Amino acid sequence: MTVPPTVHRAGDPGKRRAPGTGQQRGAEAGPDLIAMAPTLLMLLGATAILRADALPDTNSSLLPPVNFTVQVTGLAQVLLSWAPNPDQEQRSVRLGYHVRIRGPEEEDYQTRNTESKRVTTLHGGLRASVRTIPWEHPAAPASRWVSAELPAPPGSPGTSAANLTCSTHTAGSPGTRSRPYQVSLRCSWRAGEAAPEDTRYSLYYRYGSRTEECQEYRQDGLRRNVACWFPRTAIDGKGRDWLAVLVNGSSARAAIRPLDRLFALHAIDQVNPPGNVTAEMEGTRLSIEWEKPVSAFPAHCFDYEVKIHSTGTGYFQTGKMTTNKFTSTISDVSKYCVEVRAAVSSVCRETGLWSEWSEPIYVGNERTPWTEWYLISLVAATCSAFSLLLACKTCHLWTKLFPPVPAPKSNIKDFATTADYEKTGSGETESEIISYVEEQGLEALEDLVF
Repeated sequence: MTVPPTVHRAGDPGKRRAPGTGQQRGAEAGPDLIAMAPTLLMLLGATAILRADALPDTNSSLLPPVNFTVQVTGLAQVLLSWAPNPDQEQRSVRLGYHVRIRGPEEEDYQTRNTESKRVTTLHGGLRASVRTIPWEHPAAPASRWVSAELPAPPGSPGTSAANLTCSTHTAGSPGTRSRPYQVSLRCSWRAGEAAPEDTRYSLYYRYGSRTEECQEYRQDGLRRNVACWFPRTAIDGKGRDWLAVLVNGSSARAAIRPLDRLFALHAIDQVNPPGNVTAEMEGTRLSIEWEKPVSAFPAHCFDYEVKIHSTGTGYFQTGKMTTNKFTSTISDVSKYCVEVRAAVSSVCRETGLWSEWSEPIYVGNERTPWTEWYLISLVAATCSAFSLLLACKTCHLWTKLFPPVPAPKSNIKDFATTADYEKTGSGETESEIISYVEEQGLEALEDLVF
């Protein structure tokens, strides 16, 4: 091939252009780049080989774990354990495990450990599965699943307790420095529809590593336990762990199926209402203060709601705050009822239940609508009576309604009447004289002869 004259000339030293031109620099760099090309290709090839070694071999599948078991270790608590497959090749890729639990509470998670302790209800049985995965490359193929199953406890259908509910309540424990607050627990349920009359239910709770059996029960009409009370428990007043509760039973007529449930403490905790609520009025300014509820949580962990209402004027106001003070402007011509309630704030725990309202306190004037109606009725009755008396005097209404009894018109001073009676069988005539004497104050009567 004939080299173009221009290229050839560009490489001829006797015909170089002046220094600094682009054509000269390109001509000088050309041979250097050509010489370096094999070296650059070798470096790029080495980088590609290193990256390929870091990736898992997608052509070879991972092997599943071995010796997978599910073991009950406590009330509503199981331990899942397995071991890496001994035939798995040792490679630089780190391996992990994908776990699935199918039961009343389903879970799906990943871990690098070879055992996992879980909290879950067991009255319906449990099925768990695990497989090997490449920990740093989740998109790569995983091994096949291996599974283990925990069967449901035996028992006749319809015999287990139903509608199990629980609640906790915190009370002060004076003189106890280690635990100044004590948490009580109340649970109730309904006997199963198919439970025999001789069924005897028993309740247990577990919090953390401690399990206790109930000692104080309440019974239904058939003397079956349907409620339980723990005056003191091991439950932490600020705890976040699950509360596990189990109700099992026994009967001579049938096998009683157990029932267990998990409760989140924030969802069943009955918060105490605020204490020492006070309210003062200065003109139209109403100031309200209170103390934090009896609780293991500190003061900054509470939200509050204030309710002010008056049945006389129909006034109603509510307000929410995070402090223990509230000020409002209201009318000073009515009596007001003030109530306050509390809830643990999401700053310290998941949002839960509001407490009951505090005992109502009243502030303001005593004037109420019924006193106003009483005064109006009294004035109206007085006016009506006065008008009636005036009408009677003016129109002689009393005389017309109650006329006087007629009286004799003549004055009788001496009145004599002679009556002759003839007696049967006698010719004699008897004469009787009757005299009437005028009483003082009577009008004169005309002479009458009978």
